[in-house]
Amino acid sequence: MELANRVKTITPSSTLAITAKANELKSQGHDIIGLGAGEPDFNTPEPIIEAAIQAMQAGLTKYTPTGGISELIEAIQKKMERDHQLNFAKDEIIVTMGAKHALYALFQVLLNKGDEVLIPIPFWVSYPEQVKLAEGVPVFIPTKAEHDFKVQLEELEKAITSNTKAIIINSPSNPTGMMYSKEELEAIGEFCLKHNILIVSDEIYEKLIYSDEEHVSIASISPELKKQTVVINGVSKTYAMTGWRIGYAAGEKELIQAMNNVSSHSTSNPVSIAQYASVAALSMDESEVGKMRDIFAERLDVFYNLISEIPGIKCEKPKGAFYLFPDVTEAVRKNGFDTVNEWVTAILEEEKVAMVPGTGFGVPENVRLSYCLSLDDLKEAAKRIKRFVETH
Repeated sequence: MELANRVKTITPSSTLAITAKANELKSQGHDIIGLGAGEPDFNTPEPIIEAAIQAMQAGLTKYTPTGGISELIEAIQKKMERDHQLNFAKDEIIVTMGAKHALYALFQVLLNKGDEVLIPIPFWVSYPEQVKLAEGVPVFIPTKAEHDFKVQLEELEKAITSNTKAIIINSPSNPTGMMYSKEELEAIGEFCLKHNILIVSDEIYEKLIYSDEEHVSIASISPELKKQTVVINGVSKTYAMTGWRIGYAAGEKELIQAMNNVSSHSTSNPVSIAQYASVAALSMDESEVGKMRDIFAERLDVFYNLISEIPGIKCEKPKGAFYLFPDVTEAVRKNGFDTVNEWVTAILEEEKVAMVPGTGFGVPENVRLSYCLSLDDLKEAAKRIKRFVETH
């Protein structure tokens, strides 16, 4: 059987692969500490769970409109106005099977064969694969650690061509945890308006920020940028609802309607029960979110200090999300390995700590470490990594 050409170049998700390997070893009885998963380790808050139970008891378990129930779309409207002073009409919002499917549907309706999408490095592993599945061309934009891995205008100027259709901005970032200031977003926005480039603003980590800086949605900067932007978001990270699979997109009516059409012939509607639970999530008092954020902030402080003390590892302290993205080049070299991938595999086998190599994020010198674990596990993970580095 011959597979379609469009799937032959797709690279498997490195985050899912390392998690699967860690789970396999764990099932064999090994004491694995997994730093690969990109999901909160808390249970979903009780009011959200209760809303799902009530929905089931009320018989709200049937098909819904493809683009989401009106109650959830209204909750998203209120959230966007409350957080960003952005007003979207109902037909400018679509609810999807997670933020990942919102991105997938967007690229399917946006890109023709050969259209280019600018993707700053490092990037979330699914961005380039989704662009390729839509027969688009991912164009990778280099960034530097001294710029907090944030894209610079001179690099964008070098990269644009007559085929450039869109750019992806992820703030706070997976995998770096860095975030753009309003001034930086204004500069990127002016560039995109000048060259008529659509901005895909992935804001899934917007509530997980551990500095005094506030998250700014690029769509909120001006009416012109609102028209030039599609905002991608969801409930998974903020409300510990990764398995509920509810995301959403907000943008121009024409794009959103086209995404609705794609979804109607692929996923159909998102899970009805999860939608009603998400209404509760977006409407609830955010003190519960604040508690989770405070725990993540404490973990970040502790884990960052421990990782930074390991010889040969350089790490910038992130401002958001829940990842560290250290450069481990020197440690890899001193430990006698040729690549970070080999080093990561050796640590998993010898010390039973699972890390995600930076190769899948476009930076083979780094690793991504999730701190979605208890403080005890994070301390033990850092201890094991340090022991490996010093032993070798």
